[in-house]
Amino acid sequence: MKNHILRANLIELLRSEQAHVTAEKALADTKPDLRNVRPEASAHSVWELLDHMRIAQEDILRYTLDASWKSPDFPDGYWPANTKKLTENMWSTCKSTFFADLDKVAALTQDPNIDLFAKIPHGEGRTYLREILLVADHNAYHLGQIIQTRRILGDWPAQKESMDLLSYPNSDFKQ
Repeated sequence: MKNHILRANLIELLRSEQAHVTAEKALADTKPDLRNVRPEASAHSVWELLDHMRIAQEDILRYTLDASWKSPDFPDGYWPANTKKLTENMWSTCKSTFFADLDKVAALTQDPNIDLFAKIPHGEGRTYLREILLVADHNAYHLGQIIQTRRILGDWPAQKESMDLLSYPNSDFKQ
């Protein structure tokens, strides 16, 4: 198998727009006063979803790399504590940590010394490839929830959505 092709495709899945928008786009220009609002139709705020993604991604990454890593208690340990007031520092720290760990997952993916099909020595039979795919799948799922929450809150401009459709790679959408 051509590992470089697989690795390139995994990076695209983690970082590019394919069947979902990037995390950067999903979070761009989120109104500060709406970040911690739970709309009636949604169980979680944008903040809660992002922090959940950060916690889960960190857990998957650390589990993959560190035999002594202790995962949070499931499910409560994978969600942030209820936060009445979300500060700009909390938001920016969460975002920067999320993106730093995503960069580490991408680096792991590109590391030629890692056999993606190999079982993680302490990984209960799981492979590196499985963990990378788990990060990509989990993030994509919750990015969709973030966009849906922003739409419900009126924080996802219709113009932006139209432009995304027009610029979607390999799209058959024509006006």
